[in-house]
Amino acid sequence: MSNRRAPPCLRALGKVLFVRFVWAVAAFVLAAVMIGAGIAQRTIFQGPRTETATISVEDDAPYLLIDGAVLNQLPGTQTLRARGEGEIFASYGRTADVQAWLADTEYNHVTLEDADAVETTLVEPQPTETGAATEPAEGEAAEGEAAPEEAAEEGSTDAATEAPLRDPVGSDLWLDEYQQADLLIAPLQLPEEMSVLIATDGQAAAPAAVSVSWPLRTSTPWAGPLIVGGSILMAVGVFLYILGIRHARRSRGPRRKGLPLAVTEPIDLAVEGADKGVISSSGSRRAVTGGRRAFAVVPAVAVSALLFTGCSADAWPQLVPSATPTPTATVVAPEGQQQPAVTKAQAERILTRISATVADADAALDADLAATRLEGAALEARKTNYKLRAAISDYTVPPAILAKPLEVILPQAFEGWPRSFIAVADDDASKTSSIMVMTQQDAWSDYKLSYVASLEASTTLPELAPAYIGAPQVEPDSPFLLMPPEEVAAAYSDVINNGEDSAYYPMFEAEGDQLRASIAADRQRRLDDFNQTGAGTGTLEFQSGPGAQESFALATIESGAIVAVNINETDTAKPTNPDAVIKTDNTPTVKTLSGADQSATGFFTTFSDQVFFYVPGPGSNEKIRLLGYSSDILDAKVIS
Repeated sequence: MSNRRAPPCLRALGKVLFVRFVWAVAAFVLAAVMIGAGIAQRTIFQGPRTETATISVEDDAPYLLIDGAVLNQLPGTQTLRARGEGEIFASYGRTADVQAWLADTEYNHVTLEDADAVETTLVEPQPTETGAATEPAEGEAAEGEAAPEEAAEEGSTDAATEAPLRDPVGSDLWLDEYQQADLLIAPLQLPEEMSVLIATDGQAAAPAAVSVSWPLRTSTPWAGPLIVGGSILMAVGVFLYILGIRHARRSRGPRRKGLPLAVTEPIDLAVEGADKGVISSSGSRRAVTGGRRAFAVVPAVAVSALLFTGCSADAWPQLVPSATPTPTATVVAPEGQQQPAVTKAQAERILTRISATVADADAALDADLAATRLEGAALEARKTNYKLRAAISDYTVPPAILAKPLEVILPQAFEGWPRSFIAVADDDASKTSSIMVMTQQDAWSDYKLSYVASLEASTTLPELAPAYIGAPQVEPDSPFLLMPPEEVAAAYSDVINNGEDSAYYPMFEAEGDQLRASIAADRQRRLDDFNQTGAGTGTLEFQSGPGAQESFALATIESGAIVAVNINETDTAKPTNPDAVIKTDNTPTVKTLSGADQSATGFFTTFSDQVFFYVPGPGSNEKIRLLGYSSDILDAKVIS
């Protein structure tokens, strides 16, 4: 046997190949460790993603109130879960509002104690307080009344035994509500001043299996760099390995320079067999190619792992501080001003319900149904319309109550009751807008629409406070306006009656006042029609005055107010000849409402106007400006 050593060039080549393969293997191993560590941080080592607090309820009650402090004991969004049989209801609103709604009934109140311990307390109903015309002296009961201590005890007993069991579904007080069967899951993000109410139907006990969970911040800032770095190392290892294989292939080819080689015998290629010394290169080429393809798949797998496990924001170190929001100009609520009565979303939901109910009442001519969502002048106008439509087949249907889109929401800044808000809604089809006033009398009542009018086409509303701040209500006798709200109806009526001769004429803007022009044209038309048959036997007179509904006003930013008033227009038709009578042949509305075909004494016909004004402050150079109005026939009677 020959014991010759390999030539120096072959030994150098072997060293190069060895080094490249070692580095390739080292890169593979380190890449695997880095990628595995990065993925492990995002999976098995990440820890729990949520924290859950279970609420324990011992006493059965129809309602469960979860305080805002309980919901905010941990930062982040809250997820409410309630389990029970049948329909489960949940709603949220301002804590004071929800407690006012629950004031006369029994409920469980979940609060957070000083030691961050969640505690559930059964709250008994509070006795309802009623006012009296006169107050007895201190320590003395009025005649026929029980002593204060006895009255309080009796009131408490009555309240406890007669506590109402009302269904909370659909209350206008809630900012939002949820209802699901058996299991309710509600995602929330509420501040501390809001609370959650849970119930079933207001009669059965509220669900006792209730929990609140919060997401935990499980930041893994090195997961991304580890996965990306490992992927890069994996690619480097593949590259080194390919270079090593490629260099090994080329080293087997003929060399033109170098040490002389031993003489070899010719080989017969036709002879088969392993002992012939034939070296086939085709197998090696396939092996190299196959290896390259196999290892080329590794970076793709690593990159896929990166995309699915390490590309979220919390998988990277935050080297750049978060951007600071740029402050913008905002309207600041005056010190001591209360919270707005409603939010914009709440107002939209309330007005949608009002619109749907009134539409049903209009279709069915149901005044009782309309009364569940209308009051004051708006309700009286609807009642008259239903009566006329029942008797006159082609009588006009009243305009629908617009609900969407809402362009303006101005809630009253008041936390008690009654509370109101003004809304302006557009009708895209007819290109018209309506301005409305909605009022809630107490915590258990629905909002009712009391004023509704069409805005003038060229109307520009004054600058109003945003919905999240609201505006205080202006007292009817307030001296801090150009004219107190309670005097606006009478003053404007005097302008209608006397025109430029009225003492109030200079205080009202005449330009753009379509109501005055409409009233003047309508009166002239009816007078002309009357004179065609009754000019020598009767008279027709017109008079305007304040209506039965009280004025309502909310302040604007520039010390003014939007004022809604009710004005009545009365037509008086009387015969001047003892032998003459006033007939209603040409006035079917008067005939229907009065129930008479003719009268020797005449008829009173009343029209109701709902009118909105902008009343500026006393130091303003502006005049009182008409914003919008609606006019409807109200009644007709025989003069007694």
